[in-house]
Amino acid sequence: MAGARDFKRLVVWKKAHELALRTYKWTRDFPSSERFSLTNQMQRAAVSIPANIAEGCGRGGEAEMARYLHIAHGSSSELAYYAILAADLEYMGRDDADELSMLVDEVSRMLTAYASKLRAT
Repeated sequence: MAGARDFKRLVVWKKAHELALRTYKWTRDFPSSERFSLTNQMQRAAVSIPANIAEGCGRGGEAEMARYLHIAHGSSSELAYYAILAADLEYMGRDDADELSMLVDEVSRMLTAYASKLRAT
């Protein structure tokens, strides 16, 4: 496909993929009663970030890519909230929640910067 990007080469995708993997690790020990609730929601939000980056790469044009980055950014905001909730419910330690929040913030900044770069071209 003309103009398609290789998402695996994007630093923002690599960082988002790392975030998804870490989220699965952190949610592994949540209570079994949360398996289909908070655990699932956190994992889905985390996976949605690199998945939307990948999907945007498969679409045509800068505007489409920027749109999918915007969707990924929304999922990162959702995951940021879930980290706060999981820590407040004591499902994850405060240090792990802080680390998750820092990773989410980093990915969010990268998504914003990349989308701004695309819109400027």
